[in-house]
Amino acid sequence: MKLNRAGLQEKSAWAAAGVALPQFDLDAMVRSTKDAPIWVHFGAGNIFRGFIARLQQQLLNQGLSDKGIIAASSFDYEILKCIYEPHDNLTLVVSLKPDGTTDREIVASVADRVWADNSVPEEMAKLTAIFEAPSLQMVSFTITEKGYALKNLQGEYFPVVQDDIKNGPSSAHHAMSILTELMLARYRAGAKPIALVSMDNCSQNGEKLRSSVVTITEEWHKRGFVDDGFVAYINDETKVAFPWSMIDKITPRPSEAVEKSLTQAGIEEMTPIITGKRTFIAPFVNTEIPQYLVIEDRFPNGRPPLEKAGVYFTDRETVNKTERMKVMTCLNPLHTALAVYGCMLGYQSIAEEMKDNDLKELVSRIGYQEGMPVVVHPGILNPMDFIHEVIDQRLPNPFIPDTPQRIATDTSQKIPIRFGETIKAYLSRSDLDVTSLTFIPLAIAGWLRYLLGVDDQNQPMAVSSDPMLEELQSQLSGVTVGKPETYDGQLKPILSNPVLFGTDLCAAGLSDKIETMFQEMLAGPGAVRATLQKYLKKAD
Repeated sequence: MKLNRAGLQEKSAWAAAGVALPQFDLDAMVRSTKDAPIWVHFGAGNIFRGFIARLQQQLLNQGLSDKGIIAASSFDYEILKCIYEPHDNLTLVVSLKPDGTTDREIVASVADRVWADNSVPEEMAKLTAIFEAPSLQMVSFTITEKGYALKNLQGEYFPVVQDDIKNGPSSAHHAMSILTELMLARYRAGAKPIALVSMDNCSQNGEKLRSSVVTITEEWHKRGFVDDGFVAYINDETKVAFPWSMIDKITPRPSEAVEKSLTQAGIEEMTPIITGKRTFIAPFVNTEIPQYLVIEDRFPNGRPPLEKAGVYFTDRETVNKTERMKVMTCLNPLHTALAVYGCMLGYQSIAEEMKDNDLKELVSRIGYQEGMPVVVHPGILNPMDFIHEVIDQRLPNPFIPDTPQRIATDTSQKIPIRFGETIKAYLSRSDLDVTSLTFIPLAIAGWLRYLLGVDDQNQPMAVSSDPMLEELQSQLSGVTVGKPETYDGQLKPILSNPVLFGTDLCAAGLSDKIETMFQEMLAGPGAVRATLQKYLKKAD
């Protein structure tokens, strides 16, 4: 069988392969969406295909909606060209159970795809018309945290953003500038209400999105590209809402074992590709089963009834508590600690790391001992139940092919929230002593040691991509693994940077501890492991 519209007719073959098919009229869904679109999503990668698109599919299967989602990309056109187009916007989602069995489903809720790029006028015209449609209710995003960033660590606009500000609408290239350009079109077409919903895995994501759009709007207003009315429109949350959300589902890179199992089942053309932007993606998505999506219920133009698909709709305070529970304590900090130490200790699998007593103890101490004291119960999810599920079931799942190398990507963009927010919470509480923290500083020291690109056997090691990598490695120049004496305070400018950590770690009283840990990890082969064990043992 082939994963395309024609291939869906082979119903008995798909059933024999254990693949569930969509239970709605695809042609009718595409027509209805074209006539009156309700949902555009930016970020056409795995979390969208393996989670968000499945939510709308559930509504379609239940007859609760007749609309699909329009997938847009402003970053990697090859995903649309090489994955979406050949497979008629279909995705084969493989859910991986801890016992090694799988659930398979073809997700067909993507009605259309579009390239958000001003160098392709016909595509931008198509997307502009969709934004102008009065029926459009929401635009959602999974573009990663760096997709919202407009400035570098020095607070200066990135060159692409500088050009967008200078050149104005219709010449935009950054995702946030393109979005602002499209919102200008909606304003000029009648200023209809809409919700712009970040579903990215970062703290206060709705505020990050709002801040970037408002910043571009104000810069264009200063230069006369937009009028006062547009500024008022963007800032009126009864017209343009920026709901906060918390999302949680692990969708790792495509697994060779999963690809092989699909091929053996008779499903053709499942081979992954690597795009020119280094995206590793396949016609299928392999993913864990647990999933959570909590969204602030502010949709001034209405929304699909996604609560019928398991989405929690609530108020901003509850979203914030739930997100902080996950991002600050129960999952994300644990992932980052496992990522940097796993790379240095030679692991290729998060699940294998969880068999390492030292690493499991490290993340348990970060979560239970140092994170839990500042977690506020969100009411809709129990923090202790959540972290138990993460440590005892999700991270050790051997059939989730997630790697520390993938998780280590863009760590500089994650550190302020995953560790910085907990540090700030300690600083704000009279009953907590920030200098009592040991394992969060150990995770930070491990990340800085990881940036040197040398593993614990003193062998060269690839460092995952990060927008701040070149700058951070430059600041660490002169530090040599195996020669602790080459450390001469190179960390101080990094640790004192509040942009990087959310606070000044030198002023917080943590820098000496981190510098000591870092220097100890420079001692030679095995020093990373020895340092890890030293602090775990000291805390016993």
